[in-house]
Amino acid sequence: MAELKYTKDGRLLFTKEMRREYKILVPNMLPVHFKLFEKVLQKSGYNIEVLTNSSHRVVEEGLKYVHNDTCYPALLVIGQMIDALNSGKYDVNKTALMITQTGGGCRASNYIHLLRKALKSAGYENVPVISVNMSGLESNPGFSLTPALVMQFVAGLVYGDMLMLLNNQVKAYELNKGESEALVNNWVERLLDQFSHGKGLMGEDFRNNLKQIADEFDAIPVNRVPKVRVGVVGEIYVKYSPLANNRLEEFLSSQDCEVMVPGLMGFALFKIDNRLDDINLYGGSNIKYKFVSFLKDFCTKMETAMLDALKDHPNFTVPSPYAHLRSLVNGVIGYGSKMGEGWLLTAEMLELCESGYENIVCTQPFGCLPNHINGKGMIGRIRKVFPNSNITPIDYDPSATKVNQENRIKLMLAVARENLSERMADEKSDKTKGKSPNNTPEDADAQPIGGIATDNE
Repeated sequence: MAELKYTKDGRLLFTKEMRREYKILVPNMLPVHFKLFEKVLQKSGYNIEVLTNSSHRVVEEGLKYVHNDTCYPALLVIGQMIDALNSGKYDVNKTALMITQTGGGCRASNYIHLLRKALKSAGYENVPVISVNMSGLESNPGFSLTPALVMQFVAGLVYGDMLMLLNNQVKAYELNKGESEALVNNWVERLLDQFSHGKGLMGEDFRNNLKQIADEFDAIPVNRVPKVRVGVVGEIYVKYSPLANNRLEEFLSSQDCEVMVPGLMGFALFKIDNRLDDINLYGGSNIKYKFVSFLKDFCTKMETAMLDALKDHPNFTVPSPYAHLRSLVNGVIGYGSKMGEGWLLTAEMLELCESGYENIVCTQPFGCLPNHINGKGMIGRIRKVFPNSNITPIDYDPSATKVNQENRIKLMLAVARENLSERMADEKSDKTKGKSPNNTPEDADAQPIGGIATDNE
């Protein structure tokens, strides 16, 4: 059994011996993405398992060890880990936990200290916690975030974004229910097999996979009848995690909506970009600046590969590149607002409105200051830019009931359906009057449609 070693300040280290002997548990957030991340880490020699436990015990354990005024995602992440250790499924003397730290002032930097406090209170103080960070916050002899590993994570991130995007755009209209979801699962298995053989992570294999994914989703038989289109934004964990948002995407699908959830790449580039801004403003290592610049360029190229694979498929709505997201908030909110999701949250709402997903659920942990400023606080400003925007902020908290959350969303959807009906009636009326499909007379100047200017404006 590996010897326990500590830093001078008393932090338990994850050692090289532990890497050989220990199972590492990771809290879940994005089911498809994290399956791919799990395989990347396993291929690199780590015995990783992404947790799937999601019963109410997770919330109960979180409430037991995390103050209920603390951010809801912290409560859930820590609760999921403690619940797993309590399950008897793992040898707690050969188990480690892994959590991210982004280096900012929010969740992904500070939860690790709450987690260690919770482990001590629960009697698991001999369970080491591994920090995954690129800010030099913590290091462990048994774990190294190498450039090669980072680039493989980026590939998994792009695949996850692609599968999530296409699944959402197809399953709302598919003729054979479940076909899109089955294709997601099929591609996950194919990618996991490729990863295990060192393939599909970059280069021609990567681009061919993206093209084939787009081709296969486009081949699924669909009936694209008009439906309410809903975007989901917010604090990163609550936005993505079914455990945190009470299976929001499933609920919206049950209400016969098409759902659009912005991918993880925008957040990754946002965080990388912030590092460059910090160095430009406050100074820093030239070596770090070059590495971060290389990483931004690499992520941008990977993002471009995904967008290029989608451009040949007019049936799909292609997301905007990060550079366009950044440009959208110019004059709307300052780039200095970067705590948590920062200005990116506002940019994602603007981009959704621009793309025709003007009905938006803004998910936020109760009391989350960055979300209240960049999300809820920007609704009025967004409505000035896009008058048709229909945004509802929803708080998530242990005391918030699912029924109340869903009822508030149903009110938003009622407005959305009314707007859709009016738009369809207008289009029908225009056709009878001899107007062109773009909602304008053939000889008239083009006008904005749903807040989006046409090429002729």
